[in-house]
Amino acid sequence: MKTFLALLVTALLAAAATWLTMRKFPPSPAPAAGSAPEPRLYQCGMHPKVSSGSPGRCTLCGMELTAAAASDKAVNAAGTGDLVALTQSQIQVLQVQSVEARIEPLGRTLRVAGVLAENASRHRLLAAYSEGRIDKLHVNGIGAEVTEGQPVAEFYSATLLKAEREYIQLTGELRKYSELRLRQLGLPPAQIEALAQKSPDALTSQLLSPCTGTVVAQAVYEGQYVSAGERLFELADFSTMWFVFRAYEQDLPWLRTGQSVRVATPALPGKTFTGKITFINSVLEDATRSTSVRVELPNPPVNGRRELLSRLSADGVVELEAPSVLSVPRSAVLETGPEAVVYIDHGDGAYERRILQTGRRGDCAHEILSGLKEGERVVTNGNLLIDGQAEMNRAFMTPPAAVAAAPAAAAPPAALSDGQQRAIGDFVKVADAMAAALAADDLAAFNTASPPATKTTESMVQQLRPAAADAMALDALDAARDFHGFADMQGARVAFHKFTVAATAVLEPLRKAGGMPEFQVYECPMVNQAIPGVPKRAHWIQTGGRDLKNPFFGKEMLNCGEEIKP
Repeated sequence: MKTFLALLVTALLAAAATWLTMRKFPPSPAPAAGSAPEPRLYQCGMHPKVSSGSPGRCTLCGMELTAAAASDKAVNAAGTGDLVALTQSQIQVLQVQSVEARIEPLGRTLRVAGVLAENASRHRLLAAYSEGRIDKLHVNGIGAEVTEGQPVAEFYSATLLKAEREYIQLTGELRKYSELRLRQLGLPPAQIEALAQKSPDALTSQLLSPCTGTVVAQAVYEGQYVSAGERLFELADFSTMWFVFRAYEQDLPWLRTGQSVRVATPALPGKTFTGKITFINSVLEDATRSTSVRVELPNPPVNGRRELLSRLSADGVVELEAPSVLSVPRSAVLETGPEAVVYIDHGDGAYERRILQTGRRGDCAHEILSGLKEGERVVTNGNLLIDGQAEMNRAFMTPPAAVAAAPAAAAPPAALSDGQQRAIGDFVKVADAMAAALAADDLAAFNTASPPATKTTESMVQQLRPAAADAMALDALDAARDFHGFADMQGARVAFHKFTVAATAVLEPLRKAGGMPEFQVYECPMVNQAIPGVPKRAHWIQTGGRDLKNPFFGKEMLNCGEEIKP
């Protein structure tokens, strides 16, 4: 009896709860006949970033996707691989941030290294205008300071002495011809006018400095006989100095004459000198793909001596600024191979993948040449995760029929030919030597190890062309194979990054092929910290089973990375 009463009470309570619920939450009206079904967004409960506009399974764990509320924009976005839909909770978890594309000046700071040199336009030679003998030197030693018109030597010359005495004795028109003869023998007008007061017993003439400056070379000594045209002294004017540095191809669009440059040298810690760019060489060196740039610096005496000395090493900072251009923050641009990609924030959780053409790269922003309009919002944080979702969407949303009709991916060859094995073996040795040199922070070793990459890469690419290798990957590797020496570690690592990313893209699919030489592939998960502006991850090749040695960071973080197993 008690059991029956308990069951009856439970049934009555359930019926009451059902009645109250239906009154408070009436059922949704059925869609009108012929109306489009309400768009829905389907997500994975375990991996919310996996979403789709239609039912299906998660691409990560295989669970059924469940329906979730989403705006029209987000649902429509989920229907294509170039558009990604996110819920508000996902946006918060990923910390997605976006800013507007703006037209504003593009600033960049270029840091360069160079040397201080004398102003070559003020370099002078003092030579003998006739044969004779150096009887006495008034200036004796390199580094001596002289002023214009100062006597530097007593010079005996029978030819000059005869011309001087003729000038004193002659008058009228003949004297004019004699004066011209003395000027041809090197006497300045002031010295010729003073011949009237010269003692008849004097046998020597004074050689005068042609300019104010410093003696940088001396070729004669007292008692030495010289012939006409023989070099006696070299003089340099150090009142202005040249700071000369190398500018690479990617820097040239920023540089122009008249720009200010701040220069500092270890010889004068704490002091900075400012000058202007006066010359940019229009001829690039083939080996380094760079040209020389010249900055003129004032160098007045301080406490009796000049501060800037010839051939000192120095560092410079060039403040570069381009006219106002359309630009976005550098963090917004994803550079994956030949493409530059941004994600456009359409609002309500909809993000569109857009391919751009970029121009110059500033300190904080990228110049946009095409593919984007002013005012469009681009994602600056969380775009890497959105890009990963877009890649999964494109793979997930491929219709089964299209997958069946698509040609099967080319499988690695069952066995490599002898020629392919030799070419890959030679290439791997060079790639390993290049990586080892950068890991040791040894620029000279890298410049020695890298030139053979041109030939070994060309040989390997030719051998693999007929095989089932990725043609685009081979083209990228072929384009990155030229190395001609680098002036700094950063430039070497930038070039090596492009080379090794292309190389591992070619070789990794072939690692299980028969006859493949032994090597290891390692991955650095944060290479963009060492080389700004590149993707976070990059691979490189090592041989011999050695411990991991990171070529992008070197001694700073030598063991950063992990091995990628075949």
